[in-house]
Amino acid sequence: MSLNTPGAATPARIELKTLGHRIRHFRLDRGMTLDDLGAAVGVAGSQLSLIENGKREPKLTLLQAIAEATGIAMTDLISSEPPNRRAALEIELERAQHAHSFRQLGIAPLKVTKGLSDDALETVLGLHRELQRRDREANATPEEARRANTELRLRMRERHNYLPDIERLAEQQLQQAGHTRGALTHRTVSIMAERLGFDLIYVNDLPSTTRSITDLENGRIYLPPASIPGGHGLRSMALQAMAHRLLGHQPPTSYADFLQQRLEINYFAACCLVPETAGVAFLREAKKDRNLAVEDFRDAFGVTHEAASMRMTNLMTEHLGMSLHFLRVGGEGQIERVYENDDLPLPQDVTGAVEGQIVCRRFSARTAFEQQNRTTEHYQYTDTPAGTFWCATQTGSRDTGDFSITVGVPFDDAKWWRGRETQMRASSTCPDESCCRRPDPSVTARWAGRAWPSARVHTHIFSPLPRGNFPGVSESDVVEFLERHAES
Repeated sequence: MSLNTPGAATPARIELKTLGHRIRHFRLDRGMTLDDLGAAVGVAGSQLSLIENGKREPKLTLLQAIAEATGIAMTDLISSEPPNRRAALEIELERAQHAHSFRQLGIAPLKVTKGLSDDALETVLGLHRELQRRDREANATPEEARRANTELRLRMRERHNYLPDIERLAEQQLQQAGHTRGALTHRTVSIMAERLGFDLIYVNDLPSTTRSITDLENGRIYLPPASIPGGHGLRSMALQAMAHRLLGHQPPTSYADFLQQRLEINYFAACCLVPETAGVAFLREAKKDRNLAVEDFRDAFGVTHEAASMRMTNLMTEHLGMSLHFLRVGGEGQIERVYENDDLPLPQDVTGAVEGQIVCRRFSARTAFEQQNRTTEHYQYTDTPAGTFWCATQTGSRDTGDFSITVGVPFDDAKWWRGRETQMRASSTCPDESCCRRPDPSVTARWAGRAWPSARVHTHIFSPLPRGNFPGVSESDVVEFLERHAES
């Protein structure tokens, strides 16, 4: 049995260092040496030493023997709480000295000995906490955010955007909640929350910087009002909040850690809304009929067009052997969200980041804005330096303006999709700037010195990312919110 099973709920996750401290604490409390306890449980004292130092994971049978030999309950032995203040300090110091912010300094870690006082440990930990606080602030710069996001996107590309452990965890949770087929209901989501010990509470005063707040002490997940038209993704928000618990997340220690956690909770929610087994069966049947379509996939599971599109990127390469790309593009051509494993040529900055870059004017993601009938998908073939791609694009509107959602595949795979008969065709030579970024030289010469545009300033580029454990969240607002609702 593994004590750190991926995807297990937090109470089942036992940190080896904490476990080792608890074993040592109860052994010494009983006046036993390592050899005494080893003889009682049938292992060498040196093996127990490795376990107490958190360097070896014990089997369940050995833990049961240790509990019996020390005369304590198994639940007490494997508690996740440090056995005393000294152990808590040592465990926190070890974590701090393994953090990236400390290791990048190149300083040798402090070795904890019996002669090192608790006060000295507190002082060293105070320095580490300040170092980590400053590191979090530095990591929340736009450049660091772009780099972290790019690294995460490339890692997911290598994995075909597929996370099997989370897929299995989601299907297990759905099965235990009694969900078998069809669109996931709000009632089933509530049952899933109750199984984890949470009530879903809908409130009108959530801080503007949060989508939900989980009160771990009182077992509550606070969400926006249920009266929002269409539910405003309330199922997804609740599932994301639950995912933090199910995946054993701790407060993020860097912006990269924050992005990884956000990806995982979004992935879990998507797996629940479109379960792998049912989703793959639907896609295989549609491919068999040469009738793949985002809109059908969307309607079958009662999700948004964007959610259905992204879910296709999770399942189609892994299960159907089909590479593809996904784009969410703003009305001004800026890439807001992206995934590709089909080599679609996309603009990049010097860090390799794609988000925020302006996509080619010839791409379906932008030509779809020009269509008069924007209630249906726009189909288009686009010739590029990397080959020809077929795309299906749906446009929409929001408070901040228009946007488009695109799913596309290389030419050879278009035969499986509805809309492959389209006669719409475009040619893009981007990243060659003469394609759509640089105006015709003769026209440029004609207007040289004869025009002066007044630029609209994009004020968001001057805004730093908010500081704190959870980037973008006002911690004071969260605490004030919890205080308001603690008595209700």
